[in-house]
Amino acid sequence: MNAHSPEALWTRYKTHLVDCPRIGLSLDVSRMNFSDEFLSEMKPALRGAFAAMTELENGAIANTDENRMVGHYWLRNTKRAPSSEIAAEIEANIEAIKAFVKKLRRGDIKAQNGKKFTDALIIGIGGSALGPQFVSEALGSSKDRMTMHFFDNTDPDGMDRVLEKIGKSLPRTLTVVISKSGGTKETRNGMLIAQAAYTSKGLDFGRHAVAVTGAGSELDRHAQSQNWLQRFPMWDWVGGRTSELSAVGLLPAALQGISIDEMLKGAKDADAVTRKPDIRENPAAMLALMWYYIGGGRGLKDMVILPYKDRLLLLSKYLQQLVMESLGKQFDRDRREVHQGIAVYGNKGSTDQHAYVQQLREGINNFFVTFIEVLKSSSLERDGSVAEAVEVEPGIRCGDYLSGFLQGTRSALHENGRESVTITIDEVTPRAVGVLIAVFERAVGLYAELININAYHQPGVEAGKKAASAVIALQVKVLAHLKSGGRGTAEQIAAAIGEGAKAEAVFHILRRLAANRDRKVMMAAGSDEADVTESVFSLEA
Repeated sequence: MNAHSPEALWTRYKTHLVDCPRIGLSLDVSRMNFSDEFLSEMKPALRGAFAAMTELENGAIANTDENRMVGHYWLRNTKRAPSSEIAAEIEANIEAIKAFVKKLRRGDIKAQNGKKFTDALIIGIGGSALGPQFVSEALGSSKDRMTMHFFDNTDPDGMDRVLEKIGKSLPRTLTVVISKSGGTKETRNGMLIAQAAYTSKGLDFGRHAVAVTGAGSELDRHAQSQNWLQRFPMWDWVGGRTSELSAVGLLPAALQGISIDEMLKGAKDADAVTRKPDIRENPAAMLALMWYYIGGGRGLKDMVILPYKDRLLLLSKYLQQLVMESLGKQFDRDRREVHQGIAVYGNKGSTDQHAYVQQLREGINNFFVTFIEVLKSSSLERDGSVAEAVEVEPGIRCGDYLSGFLQGTRSALHENGRESVTITIDEVTPRAVGVLIAVFERAVGLYAELININAYHQPGVEAGKKAASAVIALQVKVLAHLKSGGRGTAEQIAAAIGEGAKAEAVFHILRRLAANRDRKVMMAAGSDEADVTESVFSLEA
């Protein structure tokens, strides 16, 4: 039988399908061209990965850079926490979130104007924003208890747009500031902008603010001194990219009216399934093996996330951080230089069939696709979905076309030697979102063990933060020089402040300042009018 014939593919599908009815998820790997020998050969390495994950869940020090445990699994099953104290803290935090939200609903906690809060502004960066945004987009509806808004960058224009959208609702907007250390610059800047917006309306920011942060952090102390409404904990043993089921994600979800109990239950059930050593019953283990197979254990192919559901649009952004920050490492645990990682990108189907699927099918074969299929066409079916009720052709609805495009794209890619996996869930619910989060978290952990890297630190991110701080420090020196009457080209100013080797950085600083007229930095043509790098900078008189 031809290995690519419909009959052979159906047999392969049945043979390798990982079906998990307990969590409403199945994983199809039949369009990955691995051999049966590959699965057998990987069994010893996979056993080692399972053993390492057991140690992790039992409280082993996993983030060796910071001497920290990694315990996001305990967030949804406190019985697995390594101490009764940690278990009690988790349970108390969940109850505190529910109690706080209940007080908001009843009006026991009101905005400064005496009215109930109607909107929420979430301020965070990275894992403190991507998870909450993904969940908000996936599970939001017209029945949301609060309208959600996000500051997730230090872009003034971006923050202005959000504030413009909030508009007259600002006096009834609750702001949640999320930062473990409280020193994260993007989040701190967002907090200061939000505070200025409230102040401009004659409002006390503290009476509208909540902190999610580490105990005793800079943000914790600030929130306490300014009498913020409440403070919720972030623990050292929860990393940002695995924090969605901590207060980081649970508080925003609860404010929106999403069932956090169902999210936690979905993750807990998925954890139980993904601990199973049999890969025919473990979608996370099979995913990890597929990642290893397709990239030769080196991440040689990119992962394209294609969810065929608008609600899952932000899944690819969420997975970018989870996968790339966890797996993108220069050194392995033995300090060998390995440059590991899996690049992740994506949008949604069938939109991408009109965008980059052309290249996926006929261009460079440097990727594999992860299709996400959702069986239920509309979350509004019970209440009467207009879009799902209309027949666009006799007996055919929009959801049928969406499914057809998924199957068609999967087939078209396979026919041209492009490989893919397909994850199928019943519908997009809080429980299903919890399941997806947990399955991908476990797959990342298992794959990291297979390639011998530490998935729970991020030295590259810290290096970028330090470099950014150096640029800000340089800008301070440049401005001080201009304020004292100094002027000249970037090279001349760099030399004058004792930073001659940093002329390029000085040029970038000055050109940006000159583009923002309120900074009062003037930029004039230099001796060579055609060479922008010879521009002369000075401070407006």
